[in-house]
Amino acid sequence: MTDILPSWRETPTRAALLEFVAAVTDEGSPDFVPHEGRVAVFDNDGTLWTEKPMPTQLHYLLEQWKLAATADPSLAERQPYRAAVSGDYAWLGAAVDKHYAGDDADLGLLIAAVAESSTGVSVEEYEASVAAFYREARHLTLGSSYAHTVYQPMVELIRLLDSHDFRTYIVSGGERDFMRPMTMDYYGIPVQRVIGTGLSLEYDAEANVVRYGKALSFFDDGPEKPVRIWMRTGRRPILAAGNSNGDIPMLRFAQGNPRSLSLLIHHDDDTGRGDAPYDKGAEKALDVATAHGFAVVSVRDDWSQVFPAAG
Repeated sequence: MTDILPSWRETPTRAALLEFVAAVTDEGSPDFVPHEGRVAVFDNDGTLWTEKPMPTQLHYLLEQWKLAATADPSLAERQPYRAAVSGDYAWLGAAVDKHYAGDDADLGLLIAAVAESSTGVSVEEYEASVAAFYREARHLTLGSSYAHTVYQPMVELIRLLDSHDFRTYIVSGGERDFMRPMTMDYYGIPVQRVIGTGLSLEYDAEANVVRYGKALSFFDDGPEKPVRIWMRTGRRPILAAGNSNGDIPMLRFAQGNPRSLSLLIHHDDDTGRGDAPYDKGAEKALDVATAHGFAVVSVRDDWSQVFPAAG
């Protein structure tokens, strides 16, 4: 079975994954789930690819905010433009960490600037800008393209599920249209299965285009995740995977099924390869994992290879 999940070590976690897939896809099993019920949902940042030293979208936004502050120097007097211009990545990272700890004061400044950066831009223009970023940008510490910062074991898991007629979805706090240009190439997940934070949209009849508005429509994190999953799929997923406190509701939502599997990715690997281990932002999830029956995936112990082979 070395050709199945080859980047997963022979651990109880891998065995549980294979046993779950077999149980829900075998028509003779009491846990059999018909094709239409095989819905699997995955968080993105920290679950399917690296999110340190900052989420990928934040890297993209830094470049946009720097350009905006060059055009209008007054912007550099307030956050997060000030952090972008000065290179104060600590402030930006702290804003994300504070969100996971329940303090959204600085996150509000980030979200407002996210909306400002795309207001009036057409969806096609934004898609082209993001696609160019993915082609040209390099991870800030690993130095590789973002295509090579995906977690190879998780991509293998998606492939396994796809081969057993699962419908796999991304359900992320990241902005939906930022993820769409890469999800098919990186994960094999089509754009219509991307559920994420949404900026407001407006139809410009004169130009016959859809443009981004001035506000955030919704932030797809925490209790919003089960709501958005239901709105898109009309079902509870039978498999869910996440890595942070904001994923707890999604992981628990899957457990409303008679048979389910909820995976919590634990970044406990101190390898020195540029993506240092961390628990910050996942403290609550790790604390309740046993009580809620989450299967904790140890990056150190369960994965033999983290990133795709260089090529």
